[in-house]
Amino acid sequence: MEAAYSLNRLELLQVADAVAREKTIDRDIVLTAMEDAIQKAARSRYGMENDIRAEIDRRTGETRISRLLEVVDTVENDATQIAVEDAVARNPDAQVGDFISEPLPPIDFGRIAAQSAKQVIVQKVREAERDRQHNEYKDRIGEVINGLVKRVEYGNITLDLGRAEAILRRDEVLPRENFRQGDRVRAYIYDVRREQRGPQIFLSRTHPQFMAKLFAQEVPEVYDGIIEIKSVARDPGSRAKIAVFSNDGSIDPVGACVGMRGSRVQAVVNELQGEKVDIIPWSADPATFIVNSLAPAEVSKVVLDEDANRVEVVVPDDQLSLAIGRRGQNVRLASQLTGWSIDILTEREDSERRQTEFRERSKLFMDTLGIDETTAQLLVSEGFASVEDVAYVEESEISSISGLDEGLGIELRQRAIDYVAARDAKFEEERKSLGVEDALVDLGGLSPEMLVKLGNAGVKTLDDFADLASDELIEILGDNQMSGEDANTLIMAARAHWFEGEEADASADAGESTDEPATT
Repeated sequence: MEAAYSLNRLELLQVADAVAREKTIDRDIVLTAMEDAIQKAARSRYGMENDIRAEIDRRTGETRISRLLEVVDTVENDATQIAVEDAVARNPDAQVGDFISEPLPPIDFGRIAAQSAKQVIVQKVREAERDRQHNEYKDRIGEVINGLVKRVEYGNITLDLGRAEAILRRDEVLPRENFRQGDRVRAYIYDVRREQRGPQIFLSRTHPQFMAKLFAQEVPEVYDGIIEIKSVARDPGSRAKIAVFSNDGSIDPVGACVGMRGSRVQAVVNELQGEKVDIIPWSADPATFIVNSLAPAEVSKVVLDEDANRVEVVVPDDQLSLAIGRRGQNVRLASQLTGWSIDILTEREDSERRQTEFRERSKLFMDTLGIDETTAQLLVSEGFASVEDVAYVEESEISSISGLDEGLGIELRQRAIDYVAARDAKFEEERKSLGVEDALVDLGGLSPEMLVKLGNAGVKTLDDFADLASDELIEILGDNQMSGEDANTLIMAARAHWFEGEEADASADAGESTDEPATT
């Protein structure tokens, strides 16, 4: 008969229930931990070489201990194996490879065995508790949660969330914020990680989305999705900008977020220790959105460079300090909010720069086309910025310029064509003398002048070019010569020959695997 082992069956189940309730884990996990502890104690008693199993009846609390033996033809280890003849004597159906269970007598826990069993149970229960915490909070990233300050160490705050602990690090707390034990804190869950010492729940009060979640709590229209918070930019504890958009044309998104007499936005400001909040209407048009984001400054003109993702903003002279803000805060937050790099100029600076460009371009046309200042200024006024612009313009277009004789327009176009051809021929000769190979010419997208610049920089072969990073290529060619996207496209085209052999091999392998012998 199987030997039954029981300390106090009812008490065993009561302890398991109590631990499961206290740690908020499954009762079966606790009982499994107890079984592991009994197994460990039994192996210490009967020998570590034995494969011992313990089982606790989930209904009665009765504990059974047994030893597993493998049925073999020849016994090499008495502790884990049994001869097939002996096994058949116990169970007529036993076959080689089967395992049979041999009941063992109950054991008395000594002090050391009991201590060891306790450690096993505590360890298993702790692991189960950590798993429960991780599974519970990993799906709550992005929520705002309340907790009580448990302890403060070197500015890092440990919060008691009730069923877990969380970390609010010093750099995630607003400036001048001080918390003491027992204080209630509201924070944003931005990460949950499983680490060696258990799941770590990381909180933040400086995260941009913390402000967005606070508005969702204070503004019903945001919570219901009628108003969307498109983006948030924060200088924690000082100032913030938030872009809002209404899906209902009858609802003003800015007014709804401000609330009656500013009550809604004031509730958010109070939670963030007086952080000033600018609520900006979002727009799908980048220029309009950028103008809105620079409020309260007024904007005279916006020039977008979509390739470089930069924008040039011109403001009245008396608005410059307001647009930039204290220590550049206003323009920095506007840049973060919109995702554009913003350069700010005054109207005077913009005017001076345009005059300088006008003079430089006029002089360029005077020097290269052999024309007087008045004619050169006329070309610049019509939007021509380079000799190439004149060379590649349609005859009908240059002939129709008001104030320019038709014959002179056509002649100027021919002069520009001749100048560009002569200049490019000179660059071509220089390219060859530098040893820049024709493969780079065949690549396309590179002017003769660019090829000379590459040669001077030591980039002379297709492989040299393919080894470049896009920012290196842009630096060699000079500002405004090529966008990052075009640079990446050219570099990838130069690398294509690296993979031609691999593609051919792959095609050959595919052909070999699918070809079948012909049948007759």
